[in-house]
Amino acid sequence: MPRDALADLQKKKDALLKVVASSLVSMTGPARTMRILPRGNWLDDSGEVVQPAVPAALGSLEVQGRATRLDLAKWLTAADHPLTARVFVNRLWKLSFGQGLVRSLEDFGIQSTPPTHPELLDWLAIEFMTNGEPRSGEPGVSATGGWNIKKLHKLILMSATYRQSSAVAKEVRERDPSNLWLARQGRHRLEAELVRDNALAVSGLLVKKIGGPSVKPYQPAGYWQFLNFPKRDWADDKGEDQYRRGMYTYWQRSFLHPSLLAFDAPSREECTAERPRSSTPLQALVLLNDPTYVEAARAFAELIFKEGGTSINDRLNWAYRQAVSRPIKPEEAKVLTALIQKHLEEYTADPKAAQQLLGTGQKPAPQGLPLPELAAWTSVARVILNLHETITRN
Repeated sequence: MPRDALADLQKKKDALLKVVASSLVSMTGPARTMRILPRGNWLDDSGEVVQPAVPAALGSLEVQGRATRLDLAKWLTAADHPLTARVFVNRLWKLSFGQGLVRSLEDFGIQSTPPTHPELLDWLAIEFMTNGEPRSGEPGVSATGGWNIKKLHKLILMSATYRQSSAVAKEVRERDPSNLWLARQGRHRLEAELVRDNALAVSGLLVKKIGGPSVKPYQPAGYWQFLNFPKRDWADDKGEDQYRRGMYTYWQRSFLHPSLLAFDAPSREECTAERPRSSTPLQALVLLNDPTYVEAARAFAELIFKEGGTSINDRLNWAYRQAVSRPIKPEEAKVLTALIQKHLEEYTADPKAAQQLLGTGQKPAPQGLPLPELAAWTSVARVILNLHETITRN
């Protein structure tokens, strides 16, 4: 029957639409008439009609007729625009060095901090716009398009300035404590998302898949219980989605993931040009007790067992090279050796405690390894992942 066939087709259409990703698309319509509002009264339409434009202090839009969004985009990326390329370069420099060439990242105006290296900032801005090539017919655009972020990032990372050590002589640090003159590399704690990524990478759990929907790593039960209209439930993702990078973590505005909140990630309720960096006891508690980091420590302990050698000192040395890229110091080895022996005795006397620790997370417990010893090394791995040096970018 035609009606049955139509109903069947409708069911197939509905099933298809459920799995097809959708996005809002704005449609261009007739331009609205905009007026200056007398004393801000939006009910009074007697004010002077105004046209789209840009701040007079930043030039003007050279267009015929009414300016459009495309005109604004061309103006923003024009070769003689004083801000766009410089602001972007400054923010990318901040990611690489911990601070921008202009220290006030959120303010690039006349009240901002002046650039420490203005000629370098100008040169990088031009390189960014042109890809280092002679300009083609249109101002600010190279033959290959310009505005290549990866190329600019590579240019900065391969510079001798970037490849410096953050460890310098005492007199250099005393003469330039804020490292304004770039005599050394910057040293700062990783961003909130990267703290978790780093622990997963060290442990071998990180999934480097690119793209896809948001994922839900471990989160305390009941964290969303005060969210209403509608009520929301959090279900930890399974499989590789549990170990995706932090940038893919599902983001509930004003109720962001508690691990990200502990390490100063903003709530995104307002634009944040520069994040604060704090150092609190809560951060140490997260690194020690959050299931993500406990599971990462357990996986790290397995790697230490399999690849670190047979002696305690060899394993500790391998673990330090893996986590902080240096050999362990004798005084550090002494403390951690004592910790291993202490916890080995405790877990040998209490096998259930060892099983409980090794059962944290979704990764299956290893087979064929002595559980008390693996649990003791998991305790050591938790300490190493909690080191200030581990979450600090040098």
